[in-house]
Amino acid sequence: MSREVTTVEELRAIVGHPTQLVADKVADRLSPVYQLWLRASPLGFVATFDADGRVDVSPKGDPAGFVHIIDEKTIAIPERPGNKRVDGFLNVLQNPRVGTLFVIPGRGDTMRVNGSARVIADADYFDAMVVQGKRPILALEIGVEEVFFHCPKAFLRSDAWKPETWEPAAVPSVAQLIKMMGADADLDQLEAALHEDNVRKALY
Repeated sequence: MSREVTTVEELRAIVGHPTQLVADKVADRLSPVYQLWLRASPLGFVATFDADGRVDVSPKGDPAGFVHIIDEKTIAIPERPGNKRVDGFLNVLQNPRVGTLFVIPGRGDTMRVNGSARVIADADYFDAMVVQGKRPILALEIGVEEVFFHCPKAFLRSDAWKPETWEPAAVPSVAQLIKMMGADADLDQLEAALHEDNVRKALY
């Protein structure tokens, strides 16, 4: 048995209402305090939507400050060589709406940036996003419409930043998972190809 929530009234009856401070915390531009966070963040997540509203969320990461701040209303996220699926970019070509979340390892609070994106093949600012001598192959340029900090409760509940709670071996290796999904490939070859040392060679 389950009871679905179908109205705003039902939702508010269960959750309640935010304080005025929380309700009013959304900004429409990157003030210096938000820019400070972006310059310290090495990792973010980007949610995109296709024409039918189907959602994809993709992690993006580089050395801290990898998000290029063009101005207080515009940021650019570099794209590096990957598996060539480019699900998020394909979505943006259909629907420019995006949502992002940026983290600083060890911090429970996060920063969210929402807005409208476009895919950029090259721009002068690509030179500012060079890592290991390589310019990005693309950039996701986002026009900032909403920006705000998010509370740390999820990270506190999960103890995500406590190494003593980490269990990376709780799930089989990526190579083993691929085999479990029916791939016709040699496990040892897969393990070698997906070993971190080999993956790092193709990061840029």
